[in-house]
Amino acid sequence: MITEVDAALRAMVRAALGGAEADVVLDAPTTEWAARRNAPTVNLYLYDLREDLRRRTRGTIETRTPDGVTRSHPPRYFRMSYLVTAWTQRPEDEHRLLEVVLAHLVQHEVLPDHDLVLPPGADPLVQLLVGLPPPEDRGFADVWSALGGELKPSIDVVVVAPLAVRPGPATGPPVREPLVLDARDVVPDGGADVGRRKHSPPPRTEVTAPAGAEEPSAPASPKARARRRR
Repeated sequence: MITEVDAALRAMVRAALGGAEADVVLDAPTTEWAARRNAPTVNLYLYDLREDLRRRTRGTIETRTPDGVTRSHPPRYFRMSYLVTAWTQRPEDEHRLLEVVLAHLVQHEVLPDHDLVLPPGADPLVQLLVGLPPPEDRGFADVWSALGGELKPSIDVVVVAPLAVRPGPATGPPVREPLVLDARDVVPDGGADVGRRKHSPPPRTEVTAPAGAEEPSAPASPKARARRRR
């Protein structure tokens, strides 16, 4: 996920710069890095990565394949925050680079031309947010202090991308044929279930009384029993 988003953002910045000679990197803009830089550069530094808990859902998602049905959890969405800065010998040139990049990024509300492999159930549109304030628990001054550098003009870019949760094992191929009951080995007499889709029970046999025995009489009705008592 992170690698594909990195590549998509770098492609967008290169498209914004056109034929301008400037490097597009993903390095941490520390003091040591700035001292080694020797060419105009646009830096895309991933400084924060956290889950978007508002988009977490429960349940399972069923995916049917030729090998069976796979059940997986819904994907989780993560907010990837990038600090976009420009580095040249003069502040005026840095501002021009930032302006060109900003004008191109704000034209897109979703990440275009990405190579992300979207998990089942994921939103096909990868959200792109440009120029939003940083998270409440982290300011840009804190980021620059952690990097050991001085505060510079920057663009905050956030990409909300889905991440697949490992699916469970396949539960078997889907049923495509009706049930066929074959009971030739368990119904020895009279069963007619060979290759049948509906069970046919064996024929009923009448129970006959032994020779000389009286046939069982039918039970007397309530009226007959009352007459006998009289």
